[in-house]
Amino acid sequence: MNTDFRTSIFQALLVSLLTIVALPAAAGRAQPPEQAQSAKPPNPGNSEHEKEKENKDRKEQQHDEQEKRHQVELQKQQERELRQKRDQQEQQLKQQRVSKQEQQERIQRQEQQLTLYRKNIALQEQLAERDAQVLRQQNRLQQLRLQQQYEEQLRAQSARLVQSRYDYYNDPFYYTAPNYRYMRGGRYHQTNQYGIKQLEHALQAGYNEGYKAGRADRQDRWRYDYRSSFPYRDANFGYDGRYVAQDEYNHYFREGFQRGYEDGYYGRYKYGRKNDDGGINDEWLIAGAVVAAIIGYQVLTN
Repeated sequence: MNTDFRTSIFQALLVSLLTIVALPAAAGRAQPPEQAQSAKPPNPGNSEHEKEKENKDRKEQQHDEQEKRHQVELQKQQERELRQKRDQQEQQLKQQRVSKQEQQERIQRQEQQLTLYRKNIALQEQLAERDAQVLRQQNRLQQLRLQQQYEEQLRAQSARLVQSRYDYYNDPFYYTAPNYRYMRGGRYHQTNQYGIKQLEHALQAGYNEGYKAGRADRQDRWRYDYRSSFPYRDANFGYDGRYVAQDEYNHYFREGFQRGYEDGYYGRYKYGRKNDDGGINDEWLIAGAVVAAIIGYQVLTN
């Protein structure tokens, strides 16, 4: 009897112990009503935050585009005003002719400059090949493609210089007296309107090449470094050996290149704009006000 009683007590304790052990496992399998109710879809607050961020980015982009359009319109207005002023100045200029001796001296200096330029072309081609190898090592594929295009343009330019015969005596630059002056290197230089236009051409060519070079470095995720660009160091694209000395053309080409590179690298229109006036598809124009400020030309008055 005592044995049966002890057995019954032991069984009861064992059942109670098993029940207590089973409770946590059951609790893990079945969520309480409060927990089940808390398993809701993700908080919509995150998507609202993302929408706000997208709207903010869109507004900033629209603001940037509006600012660019405003800058372009401002540049165009300034260019129209400068063009009108230049036209008025040239109408007022007296087209005085230089003496035959001065004309001959100009032509002789021109031929000497052109001979020197032709000798430098071969050296520049060697430097271009060396730079191309460096670009390949640095994996700057966009900059390499741009340099190859630049080299092709230089070769075509060189071929035209070798083959062409020029009639200097009928070119008005060589017999028109100086009617402009401009500041460079701390002193004034004199030229006529044809020389001024050549300096403007150098700035324009430099800006266009600089913009494309800056854009290429940005696409290659390369650092801001316009001085290492071969077109900047060469600085001869667009030079036909006439009107101004080679080093003078190089100077203004680099002035334009530096500003174009900055605009291209940062994707902005601080110094110029894209040509939307019927030009080629990938051409960038330096602002007329920037050109006037860099050259700083003045009309010579008697």
